[in-house]
Amino acid sequence: MKSRTEPAGTADVGTGAEPVARRQWFLPSAVAAELDPDRATGRTGRYKRTVRDWLVDFACFLFAVFLGLVISDEVQHNPAVSEGWAALDHLFGALACAAVWLRRRWPVGLAVAMVAVGLLSNTSGGAAVVAYFTLAVHRPWKYSAWVVGTSVALMVPFYWWRPDPDLPYVLSIVLTSLFAATTVAWGMFVRSRRQLLLALRDRARRAENEAALRAEKAQQLAREAIAREMHDVLAHRLTLLSVHAGALEFRPDAPREEIARAAGVIRESAHEALQDLRQVIGVLRGGDADASGRPQPTLAALDTLVAESREAGMKVVLDLRVPDPDAVPAAIGRTAYRIAQEGLTNARKHAPGAEVTVVVAGAPGEGLTLSVRNPPPPGEVPDVPGSGQGLIGLTERASLAGGRLGHGSGSDGSFTVEAWLPWA
Repeated sequence: MKSRTEPAGTADVGTGAEPVARRQWFLPSAVAAELDPDRATGRTGRYKRTVRDWLVDFACFLFAVFLGLVISDEVQHNPAVSEGWAALDHLFGALACAAVWLRRRWPVGLAVAMVAVGLLSNTSGGAAVVAYFTLAVHRPWKYSAWVVGTSVALMVPFYWWRPDPDLPYVLSIVLTSLFAATTVAWGMFVRSRRQLLLALRDRARRAENEAALRAEKAQQLAREAIAREMHDVLAHRLTLLSVHAGALEFRPDAPREEIARAAGVIRESAHEALQDLRQVIGVLRGGDADASGRPQPTLAALDTLVAESREAGMKVVLDLRVPDPDAVPAAIGRTAYRIAQEGLTNARKHAPGAEVTVVVAGAPGEGLTLSVRNPPPPGEVPDVPGSGQGLIGLTERASLAGGRLGHGSGSDGSFTVEAWLPWA
């Protein structure tokens, strides 16, 4: 059958989905902090690094060291660099590699420091790449534009002062600029992916909240509809009470037996009206579960409902295992009838041509069970507009009656609505 919108909290029939535990160890700490604001923090008040953070930081450190070693070999063989300056170059490069571990705490400060260190040390190039990448990931693009732009501009006098022995002056500047731009572009791509992930998460959360609000609104509307229907019953009882009281007023000389019978009817009607009034208040408050549903038809009218469905062209099999439907309490019977009616309506819309099976069973003390099941539709089914509000209302009716209702699709494409209602 076509999928039907199901509110959160309803039980699925034939499905055993379990919530998947959230694993955040493979997420960046910045993303994990947004997904779980209550996540534990360290002594500094900052979010602790995840396992992924430690692995990435270690990989960045190794990259900075590896690239620094490669560049240090070129510095050793560069005739424009003296031995003393080469030693100082290596010292600054080692300190820059060690500073890579601070890239998450001070991304801007580290990147600015790498601009200054880069003027004195070639071997700090690997650490500078990591710093520029981190800046592009954790800060808006304007920070990267200023810092990396300044660094590239300073390469013009730097290569004039310490030219590369293997590359021409202009080519050295062009390659350095392209490498820096690629690093920043990669960092901005990573930042945009993280922002997209968080935006999708916020959108999903808003959709869940909106769905919960729609379900709550549907429940409230169902309560109000039930209360309006029960108001009609209450008005009928009060009218009956008024009629009998008026008869006593206009016939004070009536026989004693008639007066006693009218007084009994008045007492019983007043008692039932009081019970109905309590049920109306309970429904509107959303409290007690013993409120009833639609007052007009009861379980005894289920045969008529099935006959009407068959006349409309549906294939319906009714298995009524209740010997005396009239013995079912009116409130429970009305709710059961409404559930069966909604189940047949859904089957007619979403699985036309399929044979629907309605099973009703129960006894006093055991409760009343009702199920409406249909197999997959025999052919293509056009899209039918629907919001699932009917099932939400049925769930609310069953809950107010002290029972429960579940619905869902089976693995074979069938759809089942099952309910249990108390029958004392």
